[in-house]
Amino acid sequence: MAITRTDLAELAVFAAVARHQSFSKAALELGVSASALSHSLKGLENRLGVRLLNRSTRAVVPTDIGRRLLSQLLPTLTALDEALGELTRHSDEPVGRLKLCAPRSAIDTLLAPVLIDYLGRYPKMQVEVVEHELMPQLIEGGYDAGLFYGDLLPSEMIGLPLGPAQRYLVVGSPAYLAQHGAPTHPSELTRHACIGYRLTPHHHYRWAFAADGNLLEIEVKGPLTTSTPALYLGAAEAGLGLAYCLEEEVSHKITEGKLVAVLTPWCPTFAGFSLFYPSRHQLGSGLRSLIEMLKARYQTTGLMKNTHQSIK
Repeated sequence: MAITRTDLAELAVFAAVARHQSFSKAALELGVSASALSHSLKGLENRLGVRLLNRSTRAVVPTDIGRRLLSQLLPTLTALDEALGELTRHSDEPVGRLKLCAPRSAIDTLLAPVLIDYLGRYPKMQVEVVEHELMPQLIEGGYDAGLFYGDLLPSEMIGLPLGPAQRYLVVGSPAYLAQHGAPTHPSELTRHACIGYRLTPHHHYRWAFAADGNLLEIEVKGPLTTSTPALYLGAAEAGLGLAYCLEEEVSHKITEGKLVAVLTPWCPTFAGFSLFYPSRHQLGSGLRSLIEMLKARYQTTGLMKNTHQSIK
């Protein structure tokens, strides 16, 4: 027999009346009228096909079946009451689990500094962080939230900007450029070996450039396609082709002379990382508290204020 919400409500009514042996006292406890309780009890007895209470003008006494039901019911109702009380006591203290995903760079620069403090502040939270270079299906993957590039925000998601705008550069090794020459316009990339970049499982990323305020996208080809920074930077440094990457990822290699930036007048700036989550109305206390800590940290440091407009 499947228990419905009506069954649960009426069983709670029965337990209150049976404990007090009075409709009026049970009505005071539950905050409803005695007549409403009497009607509810009649409905329960009719559905079960048994009499649970013997009623008279002077007393309300459980029948034998009613006493057996009450003895089994009270521990369950007590456990439910204690569980609800526990939730109430911790209503302001996050308790539970969070599952997050993000690329390694977002984990290292944005999430890790906050998450360590978060777990120290809320010891009853358990957090799983999955390193994911590709934008996953958050809901289907069981994730509560993800950190990804702001211009990838799905329409059904809410995005909280957390990092500054980011510039993409095209880089190649000195040896590759000496052998193949440096492109002077994005259209020349079709004649070069390029390390393909993938941001989502189903989207091979076209290299994007800013040309006279417009977006110019180039479909590139080459020996390798990956979303892993260590791999596409390593391939470029080894002279396998040109790579398209974030300026912050490659600045030290440019300074060391291991890679050279080309096409810099056309290299665009895009929205930085954002925290994506499905809906404000479904936020648990754990995710809400993490969002507040992320806001507090990056609003204070100024990282949330994007100074460039994405061209995508």
